[in-house]
Amino acid sequence: MRTTFLILLFLTFVPIRAQLLLVPDQVFDGEALHSNWVVLVNENRITFAGPISSLKNSNSYKKRELKGMTLMPGIIEGHSHLLLHPYNETEWNDQVLKESPVERAIRGVVHAKKSLMAGVTTMRDLGAEGAGYTDVYLKKTIDDGIIPGPRLLVAGPAIVATGAYGPKGFHDGVTVPLGAEPVSGKADAIKEVRTQLGKGANFIKIYADYRWGKDEPSQPTFLQEEIDAMVATATSAGRYVVAHAGTPEGMRRAILGGVETIEHGDGGTMEIFKMMKEKGIGLCPTLAAGDAIERYKGWKKGKEPDTERIIKKKKSFKLALESGVDIVFGGDVGVYSHGENYRELELMVEYGMQPLKVLQSATSVNARIFHLNELGRIQKNFLADIIAVEGDPSKDIKKMRKVTYVMKDGVVYKE
Repeated sequence: MRTTFLILLFLTFVPIRAQLLLVPDQVFDGEALHSNWVVLVNENRITFAGPISSLKNSNSYKKRELKGMTLMPGIIEGHSHLLLHPYNETEWNDQVLKESPVERAIRGVVHAKKSLMAGVTTMRDLGAEGAGYTDVYLKKTIDDGIIPGPRLLVAGPAIVATGAYGPKGFHDGVTVPLGAEPVSGKADAIKEVRTQLGKGANFIKIYADYRWGKDEPSQPTFLQEEIDAMVATATSAGRYVVAHAGTPEGMRRAILGGVETIEHGDGGTMEIFKMMKEKGIGLCPTLAAGDAIERYKGWKKGKEPDTERIIKKKKSFKLALESGVDIVFGGDVGVYSHGENYRELELMVEYGMQPLKVLQSATSVNARIFHLNELGRIQKNFLADIIAVEGDPSKDIKKMRKVTYVMKDGVVYKE
């Protein structure tokens, strides 16, 4: 009798979450659209997704009607910088040199919440840009439930070749905080990879090419043996490497080294993109960052001809689509405002990608490439990361601007 009483007393203090039946107009499951589907969530798992006629006891569940809406997996942002804010507010150099890691962490809290409210439930953060391991601690506070935000995959400081990153422009007697960690040689590179993994990086970001001098074109940075060593080190630890690369040679070295995604790829050729496809390497084109930077420089989009940078980007993206390489959704958000992740989606369509393919890129494709085996789909036994938007984004990608419902890991953050 006493045992029964104690059990009942314990249960009165344990929240029991009822099963929730979501009833939208249609469901995008990460691959295709379905009409007359419903989605049943129990705790933090999807337990049913399909026609309501196939669901037993459908009237016994608590229902959430989402009339006029499309239900879909939470967005997986592939390239972000939560510790940066738009360059037309503060230039990158000044963010690195004049904003303390404490200030940047506080900004990161705001950015994380904005991202989640925009439907981004998972995010790869591609480098703290001079703020050390602040991204690792931002991830921890989200995981611990202290602040709201997407589940994060973080790169830590990122790795550059000695001399190939900024801020620059100071005489040699000045010690300048850099936006990433410099290394030279195989031994140095291996040590830094291990250091970053040991301090909490989920993957390693390297700069396979960059500007060696102000206003110079990018050139390869690491030797092939250095890239090979960093990838081997990360792989042996069960992690992977991604590469900032925009020149054909920088991209080629990164591909041969075994990175999993190429970031930017502005100068990619058909030969390079076919190499990527053959090796299963994804391209994250970051269209929105280039578009934003050109506007900051004074380009009036729609009123003036495309700039040289935009022309080059459209050309390389067209080649990438034709090659069949996997396109990773990721806009380099932080260069522009957090929460406006939809800008990359819209430019992907504007530059020639079909809206349904864009939605796949932002959900199931990114989940596959990032090894997120329980995310990116509305499917039984997958984690309940679910969002809803008004209308049909497969016909009008601009519908992604208005996310009306956000559930992450079974918890509703926006309704």
